[in-house]
Amino acid sequence: MVVATSVNGEVTAFLVCFLVFIGLRISVCKAQAAAPAVYMFGDSLVDVGNNNHLPLSIAKADFPHNGIDFVDGKPTGRFSNGMNAADFLAKKMGLPTSPPYLSLIGDATLPITGVSFASGGCGVLNSTGEKFKQSISFAQQVEYFSLVNDHLVRRLGPSGAQVHLSKSLFAIVIGSNDLFAYFKTSSTVSIKYTPQQYLDLMVSTFKGLLKMLYELGARKVLVTGVGAIGCSPIQRKQNKTGGCNVGLNYWSVKYNDGLKTMLQEMKSELGMNYAYFDIYNVMVNLFQEPETYGFTEIKKACCGFGNLNADVPCIPLSSYCLNRRSHVFWDLYHPTEAVSSMFTDILYSGSQQYMIPMNVEQLLGV
Repeated sequence: MVVATSVNGEVTAFLVCFLVFIGLRISVCKAQAAAPAVYMFGDSLVDVGNNNHLPLSIAKADFPHNGIDFVDGKPTGRFSNGMNAADFLAKKMGLPTSPPYLSLIGDATLPITGVSFASGGCGVLNSTGEKFKQSISFAQQVEYFSLVNDHLVRRLGPSGAQVHLSKSLFAIVIGSNDLFAYFKTSSTVSIKYTPQQYLDLMVSTFKGLLKMLYELGARKVLVTGVGAIGCSPIQRKQNKTGGCNVGLNYWSVKYNDGLKTMLQEMKSELGMNYAYFDIYNVMVNLFQEPETYGFTEIKKACCGFGNLNADVPCIPLSSYCLNRRSHVFWDLYHPTEAVSSMFTDILYSGSQQYMIPMNVEQLLGV
């Protein structure tokens, strides 16, 4: 067995090489995955096809021009021109992309390398997804995971399932839709709650569901904060100058502050290890110095129509850019494949500037 270590001595990869000499035949080295599995929870930023199986949902991406840079150029339900962060994260870990849970219903054997419960349009709060007619709420995603947990116990035994889950990564990317729902025109939730009350409700709900995941075996959790969503094309187009929605960004920061405090509490109360991705400040830095990262278009969506290509979503009748690598946004809400790849590089092995208190690579080594 060959163990490769980084300069500082931390183990970064394990290579198990079986050399079988039969005549002149020698097998190749096979890299071992960084974790047994990745269980993905979240919204359209990491949906890999669950919404394809929701007949009433209007938050779908199973049509062109989505997927134009994916394998064979086919749409898969990803809100992207190609792969999204869920794909890149699994690849970093040496695992296949966790398949959508709804595509597995009826299968006798679920994959042992992870499952995705992410659903476009959903939020931390159950009411958030109502705008899109049908989505899998965060609470329902946790309920679906409990069924997967039951399957793992039957397959691996109680102790085997416990070990498997304790070493696996639980990734959660959610919250943007809740804020969009509160601050949209004619919002009904803004009548019931002040902004701070609403954020507190989001954080307390998140904490309750995270505790449920802990009770079901989660020990290593990646949580992504809400990005600078006030700078998305759908928000910029409402400003004559194309500037960001400063108010929406302000409350995004306030929510993220509450989220970070809650995660620290979870660590103190339960000993749960976590990595928090400060995507907000990554995006701010990207908007300030796009050329540093190889991007030239930070305002306009690649696929759409109208002002900033944000009057119409990415549908078959929309136009799309040819230089997708230079655009930050694929459509009026979602990043391009290139940006998702950049985000994943940072969350997996980035510094404490953006990863608190550690990055995913370090988290998996705990």
